[in-house]
Amino acid sequence: MPKDRGDEKEGTQGGVKIKPELLDEALKEYRGPQDLEEIFKEFEKAVLERALGAELSQHLGYGKGEDKPEHQTNHPKRASGKRILTDQGSLEIEVPRDRESSFEPQLIKKGERRFSGFDDKIIAMYARGMTVREIQGYLEEMYGVLVSPDLISQVTDAVMEEVREWQNRPLERLYPVVFFDALRIKIRDEGAVKNKAVYLALGVLPDGTKDILGIWIEQSEGAKFWLRVMTEIKNRGVSDILIAVVDGLKGFPEPSRQRFPHPRFRHAWFI
Repeated sequence: MPKDRGDEKEGTQGGVKIKPELLDEALKEYRGPQDLEEIFKEFEKAVLERALGAELSQHLGYGKGEDKPEHQTNHPKRASGKRILTDQGSLEIEVPRDRESSFEPQLIKKGERRFSGFDDKIIAMYARGMTVREIQGYLEEMYGVLVSPDLISQVTDAVMEEVREWQNRPLERLYPVVFFDALRIKIRDEGAVKNKAVYLALGVLPDGTKDILGIWIEQSEGAKFWLRVMTEIKNRGVSDILIAVVDGLKGFPEPSRQRFPHPRFRHAWFI
């Protein structure tokens, strides 16, 4: 007789099943919505500590309660406390250690104080034009976490370094088609919000895959700007563009001809 699926009501998320008994245990102190935040934090703490413990067991080659292999001289040491910043705020966890100090946790690395997702919040707010002080105030108000301006700057500076690496990466030698377009957006610049143009070059490779060649921010366009863009693209390894698709970009054709032998121009309207 087929099993009644109504009897299988276990919490699931992303294919992971949570047994009802575990949920009952976690919620036994629940009295109202005000308790949920603390329950979530305790649950997150337990999961993180269990996962770190599993990493240590894998590193040592044996788990808690198991016999130590004959060749193994290393063994667990007393865990150390660590405060980390998560999406839900500040959290105190116990990080396992080993006698030889050779264990390098991957979930939360040594010296790391921010768990996955926290940096993304800072970056998202920074991208929306919030200042460092505004981000600091928002995080304190929403999560009860006082984050230093230096930490916020450290996160945004790290992202900017990645952006610079991406913008300067080598490109393919040939792009049969490249689309050049621009849109105007509001950007915070030196404490003021200004209208600036963001220019995009989208290349199509011979196999049909697409590649963003670069993104440039400029207050106004013209031949000088496009010459700089074309020079940059050429210096990054592009030897030829067969068709350049543009929509009335001022000063575009001549710099393109100076840097590439025979581009054909097509006009398009982007929706």
